[in-house]
Amino acid sequence: MSSILNSRIARRRLLGLFAIWPLAGLANGAAEGPTAGFQRWGSGEFRRFGFLVYEATLWAGGEDPLRPPLALKLTYKRNISGQDIAEASVKEIRNLGLADEALLRNWGEQMARIFPDVRPGDHILGLQLAEGARFFLNDRPLGAIDDPAFARAFFAIWLDARTSAPELRAALLKRPAV
Repeated sequence: MSSILNSRIARRRLLGLFAIWPLAGLANGAAEGPTAGFQRWGSGEFRRFGFLVYEATLWAGGEDPLRPPLALKLTYKRNISGQDIAEASVKEIRNLGLADEALLRNWGEQMARIFPDVRPGDHILGLQLAEGARFFLNDRPLGAIDDPAFARAFFAIWLDARTSAPELRAALLKRPAV
């Protein structure tokens, strides 16, 4: 009983921190949002069987869009369940050979808890940081996976040279006009 209560208290504290985190930059005069201070790179579309699934946009916190910190925003064009998003992510990471089955199962369970069902117009923003990944739905914190290996593998879905969507990768990595 005590561990359940402690777990609930810890969860509330974490949610409270997520709620105030976007406001922390305002005290320093920074722009709002998780991509404040990042440079926008490319964007493109992901289609499956000819249907537009989402539009993607990449931001980089430095000069190299392949090194964290990174932000990837997916703006959905279809209804997709959070479970389907988690399962598709696991499948893509598996195809890249970036984790064993036990790790994939663990990551899949964590993603299934974080990713909500989405509707057309919803966007999920993922931040790849040195310590792991943070996720936002329509600019509101969803959750985090504090595992650098997960963060590398998750963002490799779009950015690894072996991605299943090479045209989207090329569009995301296209340097913006100055």
